[in-house]
Amino acid sequence: MIKSQQPFAGSHQPKLKVCGLTKIEQIQELILLDNDFLGFIFYEKSPRYVLNHLTLQEISMIGHQGKVGVFVNETLEKIAETAEQGNLNFIQLHGDEDEYFIAELRKAIHPKTGIIKAIRVGDQSRDELQETIDSILPKVNYLLFDTDSKAFGGTGKTFDWNLLNKIEIPLPYFLSGGISDENFDNIKTLHQQPFALDINSKFEIEPGIKDLEKIKKLKKEIEKSPKGTAYNRIG
Repeated sequence: MIKSQQPFAGSHQPKLKVCGLTKIEQIQELILLDNDFLGFIFYEKSPRYVLNHLTLQEISMIGHQGKVGVFVNETLEKIAETAEQGNLNFIQLHGDEDEYFIAELRKAIHPKTGIIKAIRVGDQSRDELQETIDSILPKVNYLLFDTDSKAFGGTGKTFDWNLLNKIEIPLPYFLSGGISDENFDNIKTLHQQPFALDINSKFEIEPGIKDLEKIKKLKKEIEKSPKGTAYNRIG
């Protein structure tokens, strides 16, 4: 199995990924806030499609080690080309990419580029969800759980997080889908705590324009969470 880009400690506070970024000035402020992951959406149908706002050269010049490119059912060649030109550290596959596609992508990208595979949680059974996880395990660095939707994310809606307590999650994972101030404390009920929280639409003024004050408030809440209790990995 491929080792993760960053160590997954047995006791930690969750890292934070802000996705759907489009403004350089906001990106720079998030970097000053020590934000862990910066998410750029390369899906043309998204209202947060980054190439409508920034060029690949501009993205490549952003000095950060957690730049994540989000792709949905894109061609292997296009993903590899974008990752190289944008100097991305991680590739997030948020579509219907299977284990065969991921295996070929791994060969086409830089060995140090991490792969995050999103699993969209909808009405599938526990066994179906587990089967999906098990099929992609040897090929990816991280998992990401998000609410299923025709828009492939960014809905601001949560799925039933309790489902994660019924499956085996053998990799560090990002929790996504409607995380907000109101449901933040519910994360403590997860037996295996997330490696990172992935926020987007609930922390926006409008699509692609982030509410930095709300993000700062969330970061303070994360930092107040005691290590080894609320956010340790169990089992």
